[in-house]
Amino acid sequence: MRVRDWEDIVSDVVESDVDPDDWRAVAGDRASGVGEDFYLGHPSRGVFHLKTYAKNPFEVRGVGTRVARKVDDGLADYLPDTDAGRFAVQQPVEDEDEAEEKANRLEQVVQAHADAQTTPSDFFDDVMDALESPAFGPMEYDPHGRPEAMEELADEFPDAEALLDKELDDLIDEDDVGRGFH
Repeated sequence: MRVRDWEDIVSDVVESDVDPDDWRAVAGDRASGVGEDFYLGHPSRGVFHLKTYAKNPFEVRGVGTRVARKVDDGLADYLPDTDAGRFAVQQPVEDEDEAEEKANRLEQVVQAHADAQTTPSDFFDDVMDALESPAFGPMEYDPHGRPEAMEELADEFPDAEALLDKELDDLIDEDDVGRGFH
């Protein structure tokens, strides 16, 4: 198992050539210590586990790894397939022309949904398509705790959990985050 910077994992997701709306996520607080846990899965790309923390109000640091090469039936049970919550990974636009093109497409989507009765889920999907989001889908998230599915995933991959915790704790110690802001 190769531990990498969390942004490298997100870059892999962005660059993957898979159906963007097949991604699923589970996220919440770490079981112990500062930061958050995030599991991100796609049927053909596998499951990734990221651990992050806010070094300061402007910088997030973290680590991650791929814990499974594909999402089999057992792992699929831990990843949401409903629209309880939603997440998306976005890429910045490269230039003014691209920004204008995406803005025009987004305006058309908003107008189409304003003129017709649609579901919030359909609206979200159409917006993500208009923005060419590389990854989006349902997400189970607990901002004040840990979803049960996250505990089950941690139990499924105990070696990755322990290794990523150690690596993240080393980053936190290195950054001297425990002493607060001055």
